[in-house]
Amino acid sequence: MMLAGLILIPLAGGFATWQFGRRSPGAGRGIALAAMLADVALVAAIALSRGGETGPWWLTLRAPWIPQLGVQIHLAVDGLSWLLLVLTAGIGVIAVLVSWREIEDRAGLFYACLLWILGGINGVFISLDLFLFYFCWEVMLVPMYFLIAIWGHERRAYAAIKFFLFTIASGLAMLAAIIGLYVLHGQATGSYTFDYLQLLETPLSAAAGLWLMVGFLIAFAVKLPVVPLHCWLPDAHSQAPTAGSLILAALLLKTGAYGLIRFVLPLFPEAAEAFAPWGMLLGAAGIIYGASLAFSQTDLKRLVAYTSVSHMGFVFLGVFAGNELALQGTVMQMICHGISTGALFIVAGMLYERLHTRDLSEMGGLWHGMPRLGAAGLLFALASLGLPGMGNFVSEILILFGAFRASPALTAVAAGGVVLATIYSLRIVQRVFFGPRSDRARQTDLSLREAAILAVLAAAILWLGLFPQPVLRISQPPVRQTIEVVR
Repeated sequence: MMLAGLILIPLAGGFATWQFGRRSPGAGRGIALAAMLADVALVAAIALSRGGETGPWWLTLRAPWIPQLGVQIHLAVDGLSWLLLVLTAGIGVIAVLVSWREIEDRAGLFYACLLWILGGINGVFISLDLFLFYFCWEVMLVPMYFLIAIWGHERRAYAAIKFFLFTIASGLAMLAAIIGLYVLHGQATGSYTFDYLQLLETPLSAAAGLWLMVGFLIAFAVKLPVVPLHCWLPDAHSQAPTAGSLILAALLLKTGAYGLIRFVLPLFPEAAEAFAPWGMLLGAAGIIYGASLAFSQTDLKRLVAYTSVSHMGFVFLGVFAGNELALQGTVMQMICHGISTGALFIVAGMLYERLHTRDLSEMGGLWHGMPRLGAAGLLFALASLGLPGMGNFVSEILILFGAFRASPALTAVAAGGVVLATIYSLRIVQRVFFGPRSDRARQTDLSLREAAILAVLAAAILWLGLFPQPVLRISQPPVRQTIEVVR
């Protein structure tokens, strides 16, 4: 029942946090932290229990749900999903700690929304029944809407509605594709099921495969996001509270990347291969477009949001490069971007808490009053630009080498994004921490809690840069299995 616990503990913890948090904000925080620590323990227990696996899946759980419609509870974990569960559990704990002093109004409901989002994300990463997958996909969207709409900044209602409309509309496209695949499989085999492993064997014509892939692709491309479907992201990031921006950058975007690897490539190999040149083109365009717009921003959180558009362009490029090297780089990029960009949003949130502004023109010279925060900002900015010795360098190099095998020209264009990343990353550090001192320069430096949060993230991104082999070794079997299916 460890797999069920990954979903049920955050959901149940959310309800408990909501009820007890109404009486005592401290109790709500404590319950939320305990629920996420339990999630960490479950993820560790899954890794320890994998010793006897005989196939690609470490653990599986099957139980009936709606047998009349062929719907079941089918959960499973392999190396790919486990790595993302580790990221979810770690970021979940940090999201609770980041909000410890920031959220005072309706804290119980805030932490409930936070836990429900995390429970839905866990469900996305382990669901092998497509109906259950879609259910978890929608579960994580509604509480994120309230997280932005209630605890966001000045234009929070606009950003929340825009986020919800983009994600719910694209999700309906995926639901239509899921139902279409369900019907075609039933007509071809006589067995109507939403089970992923059975749907892999569905015989599809070229036209049917293409249209069904488009339904899935729209949902995952919006969530990633891919240019030109990205316009909800800067508004959502800039208006969300710190924990909301952290979860958006580190986790929600990764559900789109996970969907591409887990569902689009294996379920529709011929259609994915036909779309691959266009996918790589969109990925390369997103890298350059996101980096260019990041350089032109004056709002710190919008700047970091556009860096996510650029970094997720590398993910799209790697997925459709269609070889093992690029896909392993994609998995690394998913994890490293979650850590480095998530940390930049935390730094932005800490700066906003002290300065009450996100405007770069009102910052400057902050290193003198906040040297520890400045050092953290510098480290994560260097990680974002792909400095050797940090995880982002490993992931981007792997993607570029893998993409070069598929398209040298598009790889050359994408490599230009690395140069642009250097410009916008150093611009962040220069405008915020150096230069002339602003009137807001005298501020308190990191507290012990804040320093501990950033130290853990710094250690993680450095470890991934210096010792990436454990992650690459764990991700290799599912990546190879995906490549074999596509070929």
